[in-house]
Amino acid sequence: MRWLMIISDLMIPLTFASILLYGLSRKVPVYDTFIEGAKDGFTTVLNILPTIIGLMIAVGMVRASGFLDILNYLIAPLTDHLGYPTEAVPLTIMRLISSAASTGLLLDLFERYGPDSFLGRFVSIMMSSTETVVYTMSVYFMSLKITKTRFTLAGALFANLVGIIASLLITIRLYS
Repeated sequence: MRWLMIISDLMIPLTFASILLYGLSRKVPVYDTFIEGAKDGFTTVLNILPTIIGLMIAVGMVRASGFLDILNYLIAPLTDHLGYPTEAVPLTIMRLISSAASTGLLLDLFERYGPDSFLGRFVSIMMSSTETVVYTMSVYFMSLKITKTRFTLAGALFANLVGIIASLLITIRLYS
């Protein structure tokens, strides 16, 4: 176990050194290339900033409006029938849109039910097994100016659904 910790501690410095040495061996101006990449990254941030601001405003409006509470109330009979924790519905929906907002909801659930409860463990596993589909698609596709997404949304939503179901099954298995 100790050797695993040593490897883990050295992974980032070794990767950094490997990249540097590789660049130098190829006679690449490493520092200039790094600065050029940083400029491109800054330009990308400026290009996607309106999208990020729009998403943050939309998420704030959804949370403040009480929409998630109403949806939770309406969907409770179905989730109870399926054995899905109703308290996790707002987090499940928000996870598709925003990582920051879903983290806030996660912390609310931890505060109310505890991180070691069934619900706490389920949402922890779910957060690790799902993606912020809307955010990721909008940021990446906007920055690359992609307009035809084909099956990306359907595939991403399906992958999230599989992650949610697997998280629930894993948590049930841990508690049985």
